[in-house]
Amino acid sequence: MKVDERVGLSPTRRRLENGAVVLAKTSRATPAVAIAVSVPAGTAADPPELAGVAHFLSKVIDRGTASMDADAIADLLDSRGVSLASAARRHELTLSCTCLTEDFPAMLGLIADIVRNPSLPEREIETRRGEIVTGIRQDQDNPAAVAVEEELALLYPGGHPYGRRVKGTVESVERMDRRALEAAHRARCAPTGLQVICVGDVEPEQAVGEAERAFGDWRGPAIDPWDVPSPAPALERRRVVFPMADKAQADIAYGFNTVKRSDPACYALSVMNNILGQYALGGRLGDNIRERQGMAYYVFSAFEPNLGEGPLVIRAGVNPANVDRTIAAIDEEVRRMAADGVTAEELAASKRYLVGSIPRQLETNAAIAAFLQSCEQFGLGTDHDVRLPGLLNAVTLDEVNACARRFLAPDRAAITVAGPNETPAF
Repeated sequence: MKVDERVGLSPTRRRLENGAVVLAKTSRATPAVAIAVSVPAGTAADPPELAGVAHFLSKVIDRGTASMDADAIADLLDSRGVSLASAARRHELTLSCTCLTEDFPAMLGLIADIVRNPSLPEREIETRRGEIVTGIRQDQDNPAAVAVEEELALLYPGGHPYGRRVKGTVESVERMDRRALEAAHRARCAPTGLQVICVGDVEPEQAVGEAERAFGDWRGPAIDPWDVPSPAPALERRRVVFPMADKAQADIAYGFNTVKRSDPACYALSVMNNILGQYALGGRLGDNIRERQGMAYYVFSAFEPNLGEGPLVIRAGVNPANVDRTIAAIDEEVRRMAADGVTAEELAASKRYLVGSIPRQLETNAAIAAFLQSCEQFGLGTDHDVRLPGLLNAVTLDEVNACARRFLAPDRAAITVAGPNETPAF
């Protein structure tokens, strides 16, 4: 979809009487509409003893309603050529699809029925339980998944919601029953936290009207705003190795706690992270560790601010013999950026890259819906796409270097390594 940069997306935003928010954007590029409906039932709300219940709910919520069983839902979707996705992230459970314009009212009505009235059949619960347990065991056999999950547990200890496994554990999933899933739905699925995003070949007022018909009479408990605790400050370097038999590759995760999405430093951190481990072939990390030294199959960094203080994590996949050398090289690049900062040339190139990538992130109706959903969740405003280039271009060299000095401290890094038994314990 081509967006006029002078006016941006300019979506229509309406709040229904029950507290639900509707965002609608018209695009005539194709005769289709992308729908994303989310409720604040993410994994951060999981009770500690039922870690993974939000993920479990996301996998069974569409398997029947009070008026339709799983087969009827599947037949309706198949007859319209629609694939419905359901996923739980840290703070939201989202159902999304793209449908033809003529099917928009029916598909939005179906999603509303699923969100409001899931029947959670016992047979479907048992089927999904088996699939989830299989997925957890596959993750336990995957060095990259183990390194990342254990990294988050190091960065967010003591039962912090960001440190818990999204899927839960085999033990927590095995103890979940229908009552637990019903309680999770009842506690967090309500109109006060509902977001309905519609992007495509539909007039905004029609989209708002259909959302009103589908959700307007829904009533439920008031949902408390998310209150994510700050993780305990890191006072020392933490390093843990997780031996895994019969693996040919070791995976490294090396990270720090950073800031909330609402923190103004987010934009400087985004630029800093791009220079460190994303720009071109993986930023400074990729240039040193992968291109010049040839030690890593992959290396990059990811900055993920959230409603709580999110992580910046460097990841690398290496030959087990290169673990120590790779960590030493990461230490070197992190220490150098903190001590010497970035150059004016790097700053300019990174800002050009980030600003230039914005249109590519808004090429499809589904991508625009996801962008608008994020803007609503983080309170960024309906004009964020217009303001974002200016916010990035306004980032100064001093701001980026201040972030590097504040956050990039090898002596406070959390490091996990998962791989074959002979992986060095550094």
